[in-house]
Amino acid sequence: MPISKEVKQKINSLKREYDSLRKNKESLLDIVSETELPESVYNSNAIENSTLTISETEKILLDMEVPRNVSVREVFEAKNLAFVFEYIKKKISTKNIDNELILFLHKMLIHNINEDIAGRFRGRNEYVRVGMYIAPAPEHIESMIDALLLEYSSAHMGYIIERISKFHLEFEHIHPFCDGNGRIGRVLLNYQLMQFGFPPIIIRDKEKAVYYQSFDEYRNSNKKKTAIMDKVVSLALLESFHKRIAYLKGKKIISLADYSKKEKQLLKILLNKAKRQTIPAFREKGVWKIGIHCR
Repeated sequence: MPISKEVKQKINSLKREYDSLRKNKESLLDIVSETELPESVYNSNAIENSTLTISETEKILLDMEVPRNVSVREVFEAKNLAFVFEYIKKKISTKNIDNELILFLHKMLIHNINEDIAGRFRGRNEYVRVGMYIAPAPEHIESMIDALLLEYSSAHMGYIIERISKFHLEFEHIHPFCDGNGRIGRVLLNYQLMQFGFPPIIIRDKEKAVYYQSFDEYRNSNKKKTAIMDKVVSLALLESFHKRIAYLKGKKIISLADYSKKEKQLLKILLNKAKRQTIPAFREKGVWKIGIHCR
């Protein structure tokens, strides 16, 4: 089932508002993205079972002392992913996704972690699995990636969010690398969104079960069903819009818990609405917040 007409209208309406408000305020959006970076890095790495907290990730990115023994690998995983996120923002308007970009981003991601596999697809006898799923054999990877890139670049008729979701599902189905597939896949997802003028999104570790379920749905339906991933991306995009629009409008940002007291509404009900994005709530460092008009 494709994204509903109602959700598409909501996304399109918020994008129009976002585009109108962002004029001459790119510096504010840069600040929002900079403060969001540790959260983006934390969640993407946590999905891949990193043990770092948001606070520890932030300290690593700011070159501050971390109050426990953290592995060198996890330090580089955090720093490298942050570097990749920063790099793609500079390339949005100048380069479309191709093999060269994908491999370069992977080289940056795996640098100082495992140079033997950095910046190249899986080779002979290099097989990977995710749970019970065994990814395609190495000899098929380049042709599958080429086909994916061609399908994405030539599919002009479908709704862009559905096209991006499908790309992400197929990229993770191919699993072209020995390591770093999920993180590179989520980087590419944001690259595609930003190329079409959307804000970046965060796929959160707390939603990992649903996120992984989307891959099962895709594989078990012979690559026909994408509804779960469409929903994951759509909800994350609505949340990203709500956050940025609140800041662009100069609203006062308060916790949803404080908002519930102020408006005399049950927090449980508000949290459910926030998760469904039927109110303009968003998360910062895992805490649900909302923008209110200053008086």
